[in-house]
Amino acid sequence: MDEIDWATRATAWELAALSFRYPGPELEGAVASGEWAEAAREIAGALGLALPEGFGAGASAEGLRPEATRLFVGAPEPAVSPYEGVWRAADDGVQALLFVNPHSMEVERFMRGCGLGRPEGTNEPLDHVATECELMEHLALRAAGAEPPGGAPAGADLPGGSPEAAYGAFLEGHARTWMPRFAERVAAETRAPFYRDAATFLGALVAQ
Repeated sequence: MDEIDWATRATAWELAALSFRYPGPELEGAVASGEWAEAAREIAGALGLALPEGFGAGASAEGLRPEATRLFVGAPEPAVSPYEGVWRAADDGVQALLFVNPHSMEVERFMRGCGLGRPEGTNEPLDHVATECELMEHLALRAAGAEPPGGAPAGADLPGGSPEAAYGAFLEGHARTWMPRFAERVAAETRAPFYRDAATFLGALVAQ
């Protein structure tokens, strides 16, 4: 983890988190204006992420909300579950129970160890893809020297004792166990060019 541009990596995870939250005006505006694709390409260039030729071409904000609902909420089931616990339960051959499966509970404990709780205004498990991306952003920012909430010592409240250690632990123990497959499934299932691009960006980021 030497010579990592932590600030840029934090920005990358921030963009990934925005991409997989339910679309609001911020995301819709960024996609419609081309700013989302421009930011993704700039970040990819800075971090050495491989994006395909033509990345971002044809992306539109039209229909993002219904497509997000179909992909990640669904009725009765989403096309692609956005929760780590659902993927890991399938790996374990057991039924996925939101909130109370061991993988979701482990993510919640890890986040609490980092001083984080459930995002304001949400009532969903903390192993949602966007929430996990926000955790990675938080840890990268702290590795870049950002002050932790409350002015505590930089690594005092973190698993492993430092932002870098916590980042590496969560990346290997959680993000890389399921996000690559999640990204592949989104790219295969989606009808919206934007979500194909978002999945490609996430897959490249988590693999780095």
